[in-house]
Amino acid sequence: MARAELMDFDQALELFEPVIGLEVHVELNTKTKMFSSAPNPANSQFHGADPNTLTTPVCLGLPGSLPVVNGEAVKYSISLGLALGCEIAPSSRFARKNYFYPDLAKNYQISQYDEPIAFDGEVEVELENGRTFTVPIERAHMEEDAGKLTHVGGSTGRIQGAEYSLVDYNRAGVPLVEIVTRPIFGGEADTPALARAYVSTIRDVVLSLGISEARMERGNLRCDANVSLRPRGQEKLGTRTETKNVNSMRSVERAVRYEIQRQAAILAGGGTITQETRHWHEDTGATSAGRPKSDADDYRYFPEPDLLPVVPSKQLVDELRAALPEPPAVRRRRLKAEWGFTDLEFQDVANSGLLIELEATVSAGATPAAARKWWTGEIARLANAADQDASGLVSPEHVAELAQLVDAGTLTDRLARQVLEGVIAGEGSPQQVVDARGLAVVSDDGALIAAIDEALGSQPDVLAKIRDGKVQAAGAVIGAVMKAMQGKADAARVRELVLERAGNPAAE
Repeated sequence: MARAELMDFDQALELFEPVIGLEVHVELNTKTKMFSSAPNPANSQFHGADPNTLTTPVCLGLPGSLPVVNGEAVKYSISLGLALGCEIAPSSRFARKNYFYPDLAKNYQISQYDEPIAFDGEVEVELENGRTFTVPIERAHMEEDAGKLTHVGGSTGRIQGAEYSLVDYNRAGVPLVEIVTRPIFGGEADTPALARAYVSTIRDVVLSLGISEARMERGNLRCDANVSLRPRGQEKLGTRTETKNVNSMRSVERAVRYEIQRQAAILAGGGTITQETRHWHEDTGATSAGRPKSDADDYRYFPEPDLLPVVPSKQLVDELRAALPEPPAVRRRRLKAEWGFTDLEFQDVANSGLLIELEATVSAGATPAAARKWWTGEIARLANAADQDASGLVSPEHVAELAQLVDAGTLTDRLARQVLEGVIAGEGSPQQVVDARGLAVVSDDGALIAAIDEALGSQPDVLAKIRDGKVQAAGAVIGAVMKAMQGKADAARVRELVLERAGNPAAE
């Protein structure tokens, strides 16, 4: 795929004002699907099932099958709407959205159109630079997910060039809430970062509510990013593109930035923007054309005849409102105080987008300092190297276990990094990796003394320097011992024993 011509980002902002709109799809983790009793693969209990094993006649669109609304999904949707500051509709209804879905067997999607369950909300978003935005929410509506196509053959994994496609209906019918913003103005140079921060905030909200696994790498949380540009001073909005199903926060930021630069180059050259969907390519950091973007009229919405309107009672809405967790901003302030972090330390955590993971790691037994160290340090480094979100690499429980092994002296930081790599590779829990790889610190002083005596015996000049008070000379012996122990020794304890064996007064 040829990369499009791009304009320098700063130059693009001089000529055009970027306007974005974000559509975030949240897969709910109910036990069953939106309109049938089939197990829900968005619930971790059923994730990874064999293709086409989580289906019912409703999922497969078989004649005579009728949908039934999942009451738990409705409650989850109301809770999410309330957490987003939305009004909850006293009555909402489902509609049929018609166009060709090769992976949705009945060939239409049950969604909500003109009567969504939640509407008119707003979310406060804080950027890494401390700037705060209030993002307006137009609606949050319920719908069902489509299935999954796997394109076989070709080099890209996409339908272009594929020899054939396989259909898996397991995901068909998974309950979704789609959160649609109004146009977002004023982001300017921060527009890509604002898109990322907004998706991160939505993820924090749904995780705190407990209504979704929110694993972007699994597709539990996906973002469609609408981007348009308008010349400076113009009131009319430009033609938008919609980059579909971007599945990491980093990619959301990159995709928005790319589209700003791509569209600016086209407009500055006298061209026009095509209203279309676009695909994000993680490997090249570019988007490519999908299909012409349809307007609402093209979907031929009409009320779903097989489902009654959803009419939640005031009592239910009040109960769900009373059960809401802290708003993200309030929660951040509380955690900062509880953990005793400085402003800089907590900003480091907030910027990482890993606050949920840190909190879960602390709850699992790690100290706040250790949780911050591992998540924003080594785990973030490994995630960046693999071009993945850190949250999908390892569980908070495993990070807490790793930190506890270090605190107990079972592992040094160096060994712990090796253990972490084993956990990420799927070798088991930290303790299982330690046992399988034999990575525990050698705590037997006898074994250490034997290695020290051998090192001292082979370096008599170093021994003499240590006895003369030149403590820094012990470094050569410590290095030899650590090498002999294959790094499985506590360097501080080795130093103590080296000075003791050499008869240096500093050891007394």
